[in-house]
Amino acid sequence: MPLRAQGLRPHGHILRQTTLSIVAFFAPVFAVLYWLTIPRGEWIAVAVAQLVVMLLAGIGLVGFLRTCIWVDDTGISERGFFGQYSSFPIRQVASVVLLDLYQSGATDTHPQLFVTGADGQLLVRMRGQFYSRGAMDIVADELGAPVVRVPEPMTLAELNRLRPELLFWFERRVTGRTPQPAEPDVDLGP
Repeated sequence: MPLRAQGLRPHGHILRQTTLSIVAFFAPVFAVLYWLTIPRGEWIAVAVAQLVVMLLAGIGLVGFLRTCIWVDDTGISERGFFGQYSSFPIRQVASVVLLDLYQSGATDTHPQLFVTGADGQLLVRMRGQFYSRGAMDIVADELGAPVVRVPEPMTLAELNRLRPELLFWFERRVTGRTPQPAEPDVDLGP
């Protein structure tokens, strides 16, 4: 793995909130289960279940701590939560798209950054839920590729209609339609 000038990691508060949620949910559940099963001598199953939960939480912790995006003027590399590693030299990067995407059922928006290849295919995506706008600006600046800044926030449905290839498979809506040409006042890059 090449060393990159900038190593960008997800927000630390995500780890804190997730850890607190897991503890807040499972601590009372396991306390009650132990309280009910210890007098009967059936606590081994509860201990095994607790060990499984702790093991899964540990795997999640390692996945989070290993997640990183490295970027400099030679390219961009990403190691995702599940350990998949991808690297793209600068010659493969055609554009960077920055936009604000409405949250489902809310009026709040989160910034999104899409690094795309010459064929318009998604190379790397940074979501505002996980990365700061400053981290996204670092990626846009370091790569030196043309940056398309969409001035108005978009809904997921609009992005799906205009550029479905930028979305993950589970975000795409099955519409039976082919991607539509962009509206004249909306520029989402090549």
